[in-house]
Amino acid sequence: MGSWDVEQVLGLASDPASAKAGQGLARPEKWSSTGATDRALWGLCQGSGKQPYQTAVELAGPAYKCSCPSRKFPCKHALGLMVLWARDGVPAGEEPEWVSGWIDQRAARTERKPGEVVDPVAAQERAARRADRVSAGLAELAGWLDDQVRQGLGAFDQRAYGELNRLAARMVDAQAPGVAGAVRRAANVVGRGHGWPGELLEELSLIHLIVSAHAHLPDLPPSLADTVQTRIGWPTETARVLANGEKLHDDWLMLGRVVEPDDRLTVRRVWLRGATTGRIGLILTFAAAGRPLDPLPARPGEYVPGDLSFYPGALPMRALLTQTDPRTPAPRPTGRTVRQALASYVEALAADPWNERWPLVLQDVRPARHGEGWALVDEAGDGLEIQAGWDPLKLLAVSAGDPITVAAEWNRAGLRPMTCWHLDRPVTL
Repeated sequence: MGSWDVEQVLGLASDPASAKAGQGLARPEKWSSTGATDRALWGLCQGSGKQPYQTAVELAGPAYKCSCPSRKFPCKHALGLMVLWARDGVPAGEEPEWVSGWIDQRAARTERKPGEVVDPVAAQERAARRADRVSAGLAELAGWLDDQVRQGLGAFDQRAYGELNRLAARMVDAQAPGVAGAVRRAANVVGRGHGWPGELLEELSLIHLIVSAHAHLPDLPPSLADTVQTRIGWPTETARVLANGEKLHDDWLMLGRVVEPDDRLTVRRVWLRGATTGRIGLILTFAAAGRPLDPLPARPGEYVPGDLSFYPGALPMRALLTQTDPRTPAPRPTGRTVRQALASYVEALAADPWNERWPLVLQDVRPARHGEGWALVDEAGDGLEIQAGWDPLKLLAVSAGDPITVAAEWNRAGLRPMTCWHLDRPVTL
């Protein structure tokens, strides 16, 4: 596999701090016993302890292995090793046993097959008991929401946070984790900024909508009923998606990825768009804290030929990818104006009002100052605000004042750019 350039390597970093730390470690004096083959890099990096950290990278993924305690993937040592390699600073060599054994083990790992239900009757009984718990919990939540409307929200800030967190715990007990998450989001809105009462009312309205939809579940169209159950927290088996889900074959352009780590779980969202169908696909990957995520199917800006099997719902978006051919380079994608992009978001909300995120590809936009933050502005002067706290420096460097194409993730908090294109070359943000 040919060497990457430094920019592509740093695009793998989970945050700017990791990228900066990785660049600081990309010096030969920091490493010993380095080597590279067509499939892997490895080396020892001396840290603060007595023993150096063993670091290895499988290039096909890429996938990473490091003995350091970092919970970021890739860690700074893996990034530093890859940057050093991109600068031709890692010599060819023969894989040591700790590297070859790790890669061989990954190659031999087979996909777990879904197990058969041993006792279908018992499974039905468990599902019925859970349905009763969910119904009882949502009925309690509906009564609480009605009480707030009768009493008014004037003094709600004095008791809101505690009550909402109590309700979230009750929804967990009722086995409705999706609703519990929505209630926690409402709790986190309380007291944040001058406009928090309006935001809280919006969050409570969406919760009320899901509670009302559950009460009329038998009357809903099947696709909308699937969406409601998913939002409540009912799982959808992978085997069902692969066997019965809508399946589309296409060359899927990887628009970008967003990684959200915390102390318990790391979540990665990969956004795809079909070259022929134009369909949007979302690949969700989860890993417990301290564990690596599965390798990316491609780099942002590349095609992934394959089949997407979509989860059921009113807005089929989340999917499972079966890659049929190696990834290939892709040209710069066509994009939309700000007005056209927002219109697509409105259509998505009409299909699934609980949808939190939507990918946008904006064409001929420039980064511009917007109050204390930044926005992307198109040729007509329409703009979308970038999320507060997002670092725009790389985007500014690529644009240099010229219009560019940007793929971003949009939600109510603003725009989160993922990838931009300098001519036909993708740059991960």
